[in-house]
Amino acid sequence: MGTQTSLDAFKENQETKTIDTNRKLRIGIIGTGWIAGAHMQSYLKQPDVEIVAAADLIPGKAEKFFASWKNEAEKKGFDFSAVKFYPSHKEMLDDESLKLDAVSVCTYNRQHAEPAIYALNKGVSVLLEKPFTVTLDEAVEVCRAEKKSGAILSIGFQPRMDANMKEIKRIVESGALGKVYYITIGGGRRRGIPTPFGGTFIMKNTGGLGALGDIGCYALDMVLHAIGDPKPLTASGYTSDFFGKDPATYPNHPEYADIFGVDDFACGFVRVEGGVVIDFRTAWAMNLDTMGDTIIMGTKGSLRIPSTECWNGSVGGPMTLYTEVAGLQTETKLPILPQNEDLFYLKIRTFLDAVKNGTPAPVPSSQILYNQAILDGIARSAALGHEINIEIPEI
Repeated sequence: MGTQTSLDAFKENQETKTIDTNRKLRIGIIGTGWIAGAHMQSYLKQPDVEIVAAADLIPGKAEKFFASWKNEAEKKGFDFSAVKFYPSHKEMLDDESLKLDAVSVCTYNRQHAEPAIYALNKGVSVLLEKPFTVTLDEAVEVCRAEKKSGAILSIGFQPRMDANMKEIKRIVESGALGKVYYITIGGGRRRGIPTPFGGTFIMKNTGGLGALGDIGCYALDMVLHAIGDPKPLTASGYTSDFFGKDPATYPNHPEYADIFGVDDFACGFVRVEGGVVIDFRTAWAMNLDTMGDTIIMGTKGSLRIPSTECWNGSVGGPMTLYTEVAGLQTETKLPILPQNEDLFYLKIRTFLDAVKNGTPAPVPSSQILYNQAILDGIARSAALGHEINIEIPEI
């Protein structure tokens, strides 16, 4: 895995594509909270998009959201004067005059499944923010709606687009590690409970999952996708909420401690097909700067992926490949590959291309279903206090 090979692969992945503007896709946004702003920012960079509708359960929220983007939209040639606003996703999707091609589902976690299913049942393609859902059962129902509809469903895992994430997968697939048998991944934040955006992240009835679903899903995807997205078999999990329940965590909003109903720390020991075990940890808050680097261990070599201060699915520095050459133990530093395009932009762009061309989703639900099964398995195991089998229903 030489440097030149890596850079050549990076250049191939970064080739500029011409966007056909003859047909514009009509887009609706469901949920206009914080993450919807990132979707909007990326949609405004797309010359083949019309944003025509938005839905939000809170009266006036969608209108206020679009008003805040009006000036930026006009600079990019977008006209929001004809955008229609709806009090629910059902009313928006039932309005056949909109002729929607696709929607971004940007609701809180507990509301991911319902609007996604409703849109797919209408034949409208869906870009669904992460985590996929809160429970495995919800994810299965979304996948069944997708299969029945024939529409595109892509899950919002933009780290998949990163050149370094692709490099990790190439290293594993090259055989340089031999048979992978053990993975440890310990991303987390010393302090990083996401309360600046309100309470929906931390309440049980809206967030459903805490650090486990918010950043843990990214960590799992990095290693699961690298080893070919194997089916999970068992999980032994533990979760806690010591920081989230402590009023001292929120000097300006001690009341958040009373409504905190999710995990701020989660860990699990997961067995997947192929004889691989995953030792997983994630945290929104802890008395530690890092729980350690990600390590993928194999029979011929191992890969160390440096952790980051605020884990969000990225690489913290040059990776190290440990191998043996002619009986000598060797270490090869793999330089960080540059990422010229914004990952969120690529998440939106690849989804739009799939919708226009009828090509496979850039982040297929079939792969993220296994991710969700692990999150669900860890949460259920933690509640039960023992290891559980992970059983995924037929889609």
